[in-house]
Amino acid sequence: MGFREVNAKMIEATVLPGQRLFSQRGAMLAYKGEVSFTPSMSGGQGGLMSMIGRRVAGEDTPLMTVEGSGTVLFGHGGHHVQVIDLAGDTLYVEADRLLAFEGSLQQGTMFLGAQGGVMGMVRGQVTGQGLFTTTLKGHGAVAVMAHGGVFEIPISPQRPVHVDPQAYVAHHGDVRNKLSTALGWRDMVGRGSGEAFQLELSGNGAVYVQASEEKL
Repeated sequence: MGFREVNAKMIEATVLPGQRLFSQRGAMLAYKGEVSFTPSMSGGQGGLMSMIGRRVAGEDTPLMTVEGSGTVLFGHGGHHVQVIDLAGDTLYVEADRLLAFEGSLQQGTMFLGAQGGVMGMVRGQVTGQGLFTTTLKGHGAVAVMAHGGVFEIPISPQRPVHVDPQAYVAHHGDVRNKLSTALGWRDMVGRGSGEAFQLELSGNGAVYVQASEEKL
């Protein structure tokens, strides 16, 4: 199983017998072969408690379970799509940005305050993401959506990355995030007023940034 980028806004997924993948409902564009689509109540390998956590957070995105043998084309809303391959680490991403992911990955929910304390919660409010985020952990592929394309920026201990919180899409690896204020960094180019925020990510991993400040 795997994802292939057909173009900037569409991927092709190979579905194999005995394996499954999950997609956002309504994201299937076309398919070939003997493939079935059923509503997913658990939303991946996170199990019942993961589902309850997302429901309580009010940030659950309806998913479909995809099984069988064939190929499926996925896309949604004309958004740009980026395929991310995980090799045992954890991806942090908003549920509504998930286009599809392989069933080998374990899905969960993380309280933003646990990663960055109070500032993590502030980040959730600044970005409009709320107080919880979705996690995907293990080995497998994930397809995420964004406005205007996605750029991957490596993060290292020697080179932390500062990101506009509104342009943040996802990150993975052993990464710590910290929200800080930066007076006037937007005002200098006429795009804001008063204080602005920067999201600083440090450690080892990568962050994905979209070419837009719009939410999906």
